[in-house]
Amino acid sequence: MARRQEPTARQERLGAELRKLREAAGLKAREAAALLGTDSAQMSQMESGYAGVSGERVRRLASHYSCTDQELVNALVAMATDRTRGWWEEYRGLLPNSFLDLSELEHHAGYRWDVDFLHVPGLLQTEAYARALFASRVPQLPPQELELRVRHRMQRRTIIENAPLVPYVAVVHEAALRMRVGGRATSRGQLARLLELSEADHITVRVVPFDLESFSDIGSAMVYAGGAVPKFDTVVRDGPHGTVFIDSEAQLIVFRTLFRRVEAVSLDPKRTRDFIHRLAKEV
Repeated sequence: MARRQEPTARQERLGAELRKLREAAGLKAREAAALLGTDSAQMSQMESGYAGVSGERVRRLASHYSCTDQELVNALVAMATDRTRGWWEEYRGLLPNSFLDLSELEHHAGYRWDVDFLHVPGLLQTEAYARALFASRVPQLPPQELELRVRHRMQRRTIIENAPLVPYVAVVHEAALRMRVGGRATSRGQLARLLELSEADHITVRVVPFDLESFSDIGSAMVYAGGAVPKFDTVVRDGPHGTVFIDSEAQLIVFRTLFRRVEAVSLDPKRTRDFIHRLAKEV
């Protein structure tokens, strides 16, 4: 199979999971390669995502690694044999790869959790709100790229607007709702959009109010995407040097705990809607 020029985050994740299984089995790359009748260079490319791997090879490797978790093996095979070319492919070469990787991750997610303190989460944003956010970026984006980013963000909403709908929970701090991104009219439209979406059966919106005492559980926004099995969950965070995808089991446990803590102290869905109604009258 030809070597990929630049693997996607999903392809890299498959390779990383295969490497974890090999290391857990106590095998070196050359030993695992010999079991497949290939060489260590090919094994290295498979484990880094630069070379594809067939479903049959995944099952052979899992057997050699004494992996008895059939649900995990099936999830690996599904990743290896997936040939989806989603809507995000039209942006390849036009937007940073992290935008495409996030869209692909969302497409395959079984559920989504968001926590945000400064802005309304991307999946809930109106077009005007998203455009105002991208327009405020420093350095300023060229007009064409700004419009591409806005259009991409709007298309990402497909997972909560079109079947199959993904169960989605967003916990938003009051500070994010009070910031008048794009001005008063844009803020009013965004709050109205939140109220509309919060009525959907598969969407839960919760607010963390200012008057909450001793709140310091999480310091920045996070996106949590549920995988086919818990080991395939992923946390996405925006850092000073770009988007970071986190998938180590220890870190996933930390972020699951943090999310549950923030969710527990937030207003319930009904009180959240009442809160947003009151806030909308103040804008």
